[in-house]
This record gives sequence, structure tokens and C-alpha cells, in this order.
Amino acid sequence: MAPPKLFIGGLAWHTTDDTLREGFSKFGTIEEAIVVKDRDTNRSRGFGFVRFSSDSEADAALNAMNNQEFDGRVIRVDKATERSSGGGGYDSRQGGGWGGQQQQQQQTYHGQNQGGNGGM
Repeated sequence: MAPPKLFIGGLAWHTTDDTLREGFSKFGTIEEAIVVKDRDTNRSRGFGFVRFSSDSEADAALNAMNNQEFDGRVIRVDKATERSSGGGGYDSRQGGGWGGQQQQQQQTYHGQNQGGNGGM
């Protein structure tokens, strides 16, 4: 089973991987802390993920940090959901376009794509 991963939404544009790691490290051992960036501009997309080494550490962070101010913004913290391996897109067996959207869930807040601005 994969280590527990949290979705962190509403991050400030200036929040870095290191800032995210530092802010959540008081809750336990962090395996990974990533601020998701736009692949074209390399600018933060306003959300990220923190992976802890245990469920209890992740739960403590979720309970303490959800709806709290972090790096100048009130953040949302939730358990991350894994992306499905579903297809979709042009010329797929699911008809392309948005036809297979139930299988194209992004790994974001409650499995819904919040867009490039953190859902605001």
C-alpha cells in the first residue's frame, strides 16, 4: 500500500516545495512534498501534495492544517485520491473528448480538477 498522500489546495503562488515540506514536517516524516507547477510557465498552479510515512501522521496534518493559514493563504487539506488509469481523449475506445470523463479523474481535491488557479 502506498504511503498516505494529502492534497494541499489554495497555496500562495510563492510557496515552494521546501516551504511546503517545512510547514508540514512537524506532523511526521515527509516522504515527498511537491508544489504542482504549470509545465509551460513553471509557475505554481496553487496546489500541491505531501506524502507522509504513516496514516497517523497524515491524519494529524489534515486535522491541524485544513482551513488554516499557511504562507499567507488559507489552505484546504484533504486526502489525495489516485488518478485512474482510464483513457479518453482523441481516438480512444471511450469515444474521445469528454466521453470517458468518469475514468479521467485528476488527482486533486476530492478528485475534481480545480483548474489552473487553485479553484478560485
